[in-house]
Amino acid sequence: MPAYLKEIEVVEKLREAQGEAWNGINPESAVRMKLQNRFKTGLDIAQHTADIMRKDMAEYDADSSKYTQSLGCWHGFVAQQKAIAIKRHRGTLDKKYVYLSGWMVAALRSKFGPLPDQSMHEKTAVPSLISEIYTFLKQADAVELERVFAALDDAREKGADVTALLKQIDEFETHVVPIIADIDAGFGNEEATYLLAKQMIEAGACAIQIENQVSEVKQCGHQAGKVTVPHEVFLAKINAVRYAFLELGIDNGIIVARTDSLGAGLTQMVPVSKEPGDLAAQYNSFLETKPVHDISELLENDITIRQGGNLVKPVRLDNGLYAFREGTGVDRVVLDCITSLRHGADLLWIETEKPNVAQIAEMVNKVREAIPDAKLVYNNSPSFNWTMKFREQVLEEWTAKGKDVSAYPTDGQGLMAESLDDTELAQEADQLIQSFQADAARDAGIFHHLITLPTYHETALGVDTLSEGYFGDEAMLAYVKGVQRTEIRRQMNVVKHQEMAGTTMGDHHKEYFAGENALLAGGKDNTMSQF
Repeated sequence: MPAYLKEIEVVEKLREAQGEAWNGINPESAVRMKLQNRFKTGLDIAQHTADIMRKDMAEYDADSSKYTQSLGCWHGFVAQQKAIAIKRHRGTLDKKYVYLSGWMVAALRSKFGPLPDQSMHEKTAVPSLISEIYTFLKQADAVELERVFAALDDAREKGADVTALLKQIDEFETHVVPIIADIDAGFGNEEATYLLAKQMIEAGACAIQIENQVSEVKQCGHQAGKVTVPHEVFLAKINAVRYAFLELGIDNGIIVARTDSLGAGLTQMVPVSKEPGDLAAQYNSFLETKPVHDISELLENDITIRQGGNLVKPVRLDNGLYAFREGTGVDRVVLDCITSLRHGADLLWIETEKPNVAQIAEMVNKVREAIPDAKLVYNNSPSFNWTMKFREQVLEEWTAKGKDVSAYPTDGQGLMAESLDDTELAQEADQLIQSFQADAARDAGIFHHLITLPTYHETALGVDTLSEGYFGDEAMLAYVKGVQRTEIRRQMNVVKHQEMAGTTMGDHHKEYFAGENALLAGGKDNTMSQF
């Protein structure tokens, strides 16, 4: 017997046990509502999605072609439509996640208005957005199941075979997928990190991404002025996130440790080394220093440390920060990654200045010498000029091979010219962009590919295109042709916006509750019947 029918039997027995008091309860309606609300709490979601991510990580370890992907979403509706689209076009949401970007929270969700990615927004906006996203994803489940239930009722009325529909209900794939959520640098000390991580997990997050920047001077990973913290400080925050997972019973929660060291040339403090070769000593070994030959060379308030038996003075800037030596970024990244994985992190994030498989692979391969199953989450960032960078890459490769490139400009802006789009160089660059994720998954250990803020740009582009036509010569045709007609022909659920907002489901609930006395919003007089 299908599980759906078994559930109905269970509720029927429960109703019978209550006598006439529950005569107004329809067991099948109750089961439908239960199935439409499968996840009762955020912790249910966190556990379900953590299990999915752990399964996916194991599958990637066995076969690197099985990498995962996500798009950054700044609103629950955006995440919902993304999930619905993937399921409609691909048939499954397997290995497709949601990314929650701190950049977009700052830019789009703060009550202060648009803010830069510097941890100035309300930290509670992060768990609030996680909760919102899952509310919308759960509603996507409810709406799709509502359609299946309607088809079941129709088939029964016609006396048709309902076997396939009952199987569809039993095997329904939820739109609730893992979220990798950005906690920035923890929004304060390790206790503040723990408290915020708890709220994020309670909202449903199974994976929390944390970076090794100084919280109060945090910068976007693709901007200058980044300042990193010593490993001991960062590891305390990793511990704080792990304790939050354990306290809430999500024992297999995922921590993504991000290093910004490749582009960060500063540190706020010189950690105290307690024994030769410890983490503090390794961190300090990258500092830019000047030798002290005689104590008389020191100025008032100068700070010195002993390295390799010699007295040296770390270079301190006017703002009190200390500088790292030029050219140490890669080595610092490798040390960061190995240290994080050895102290509780599950996945790595290396922030880079360009999307280059060879560059990423160089660092990952060094990490894998110590930890063979090291895996990355990688930011396919809109901050990269993908067209320019890949055309430059192809041009450099062709030049190195001795190929004649005299027909092409040598400067980046020149390579952006639309007139080059159909050239051999542009086509090869586009092929590399198209295969970038698969190539990087195979050669550079990237388990998860994400775009941090694609829906920020996509929203702007869509509004720009509609506004150009609607306020121009096309007028209403700009909307009809560019939006509504396109939605209809793509068979998008959202064209029936009343249903997507819950009208049909609400009508059915009213019928469950009030029977024939229910005042319904649907029917032939609802304009949604036109679609």
